[in-house]
Amino acid sequence: MATLLKERPRTLSIASIRPDPSWKTLYVAGGACAFGAALAYVIALVINLSVEAAPDSGGASMLQYVADHRSVYILQQILWLGPGILLMVTFLSLWPLVKELDKSVGAIGVVLGIVSWGVTLAYPATGGGAPALVYLSDQYVAATTDAQRAAFASAAEGFIAQNDIANMIGVLEAAGILIVSVVLLGGIIHRGVAYLGIATGAAGVVCEALRPLLGMGYALYGLLLFVWIFAIGWELIRISRVNVVERDLTT
Repeated sequence: MATLLKERPRTLSIASIRPDPSWKTLYVAGGACAFGAALAYVIALVINLSVEAAPDSGGASMLQYVADHRSVYILQQILWLGPGILLMVTFLSLWPLVKELDKSVGAIGVVLGIVSWGVTLAYPATGGGAPALVYLSDQYVAATTDAQRAAFASAAEGFIAQNDIANMIGVLEAAGILIVSVVLLGGIIHRGVAYLGIATGAAGVVCEALRPLLGMGYALYGLLLFVWIFAIGWELIRISRVNVVERDLTT
């Protein structure tokens, strides 16, 4: 046993791990994108609270609502979907950090985050509607017969239903946050931010899976997500300013 211990390869002390300064530009980009995503979400939330709420049922009612609030509705969809692009960059910028702690688990978390946020750009529902409803609304208003309007209203019902069902993409997004945060608990970022990520990810997995049953309770995850995005952005900017520090190796 003593011989085996003497022959063990050198390992990196957790306490001595420092961010790799060669990734500085990526850290800055990831932090800036996180701030941009958080700002977009806050603006979208403010707009949601400032305008008449969209109906939660009835295809015809939804299409008429979109027609009456067309510009604001389009802006809302952009603000809810656009951050997906930004958060892909943010998750990519976390890779240089997690690879110093656990390459295998860290890679799973980063890939889940990048892929799931990317897929949201193709997924037709945003939680508060869908971009496709703008087209259906235009066609609904332009329709000249009841049969045409009924067809467009029926199509809208499908998109409304997708906003009310459990979203596996949302579960994967939250799982990515959870896994990455568990890895980052090992060092580099402030432990408080790592714990916040764990809480956000865990709440997200549960809230996304049980979304139809939670009602307004789902908002808890939304608030945690906003705070985590801002916090991880702040950490990435802070890390980008860290001086070059040589990492000590221990036996």
